[in-house]
Amino acid sequence: FIMNEPEGLRFRRLNRPQIITDELQEPQYKGTSTYSGKVFRVILVTLGGCLILPMLVVFFLLESPIHPELLSLNEPPLMSGCYEPNFKLREAQRLFEDQLVGPESIANFGDLIYTGTADGKIVKIEGKSITVIARLGKPPCDGSREQEPSCGRPLGIRVGPNGTLFVADAYLGLFKVNPVTGEVTNLVSAGQMVGGRRLSFVNDLDVTQDGRKVYFTDSSSRWQRRDYLHLIMEATADGRVLEYDTETKEVTVLMENLRFANGIQLFPDEESVLVAETTMARIRRVHVSGLNKGGMDTFVDNLPGFPDNIRRSSSGGYWVAMSAVRPNPGFSMLDFLAQKPWIKKLIFKLFSQDVLMKFVPRYSLVIELQESGACMRSFHDPHGMVAAYVSEAHEHDGHLYLGSFRSPYLCKLDLSKV
Repeated sequence: FIMNEPEGLRFRRLNRPQIITDELQEPQYKGTSTYSGKVFRVILVTLGGCLILPMLVVFFLLESPIHPELLSLNEPPLMSGCYEPNFKLREAQRLFEDQLVGPESIANFGDLIYTGTADGKIVKIEGKSITVIARLGKPPCDGSREQEPSCGRPLGIRVGPNGTLFVADAYLGLFKVNPVTGEVTNLVSAGQMVGGRRLSFVNDLDVTQDGRKVYFTDSSSRWQRRDYLHLIMEATADGRVLEYDTETKEVTVLMENLRFANGIQLFPDEESVLVAETTMARIRRVHVSGLNKGGMDTFVDNLPGFPDNIRRSSSGGYWVAMSAVRPNPGFSMLDFLAQKPWIKKLIFKLFSQDVLMKFVPRYSLVIELQESGACMRSFHDPHGMVAAYVSEAHEHDGHLYLGSFRSPYLCKLDLSKV
């Protein structure tokens, strides 16, 4: 038994299968973990490749429709003091909802109100009735993007001597319209060459009191109105201010190299015009006659939004409409992208203009400037709940009529209530 004890011991030592087996299973378990990890990594890399590869194809192979320039904007002004947010535009009343689409600009002759619509019509508003007085383009017209160039898109509208209407159409040019007979006269055709460049985006106009001179803006020689977001994002300086002489029929370029030349308004002395330079968030003063003719200076810089049309106020100042703001504090997409042209390119490779418009905050803002350019007061609708996409503020008989480049209504604000 003594001799067998070591053998027994040896036998017992050899009979520890459980311990040996456990030791063998541990690396086997680790091997399984490594295999799973490899599978996971392969799946992750494959998924990443599936996502990144199309992005690389988009980035390197697809052509961007825009070629943006590096832009330098000042930090937006604080939304305080005169620019303090409020809800005053929500006091406005919507008129003719779903009966007027895109009444961009407004003019009045007495109590008769005139505007142009997205489907190319010039209409008269008298009380609660709307009458179509003229069409500038060729029907059929439903206000769609595809039909805009043939139907026309009336933008700026003014009343000249004897109640004659002057209209700037983005695609068709400058017109004179008899509001009684509906007779339409084409003064300047869009598409014609002026100063070596084609008129492509006729935007706003103003007329001297004697009706002799018409000053108007051509927002771009590269982009049409239906691609206005391309123009804003590209930020090219191809906007102009032009003069049309109704007697000589001549068209003259007065100022070039503006970034999205938009709304225009004559000074009371008619020696200069104010021009909204939308992309730069400022208003320029262009001298059109007198000793300073041909010169330009900045009337107001670094606005809290991107200005559209400019119109006189009863106080002797100016109403400026803005459909997009530069919130501070807050985030302004256009300010952020100004120094990042490559991101702009990528965005337009991936998304259409209609999709991008859904990401633009519906913040409406109207400010009244003094004759010196200083801010007097501001009216806001922070989410565009009542007045959305405002393009113009036209004052008449104690009320502010708010035009819009895309909303299906006109707004009317009683100034005595705000």
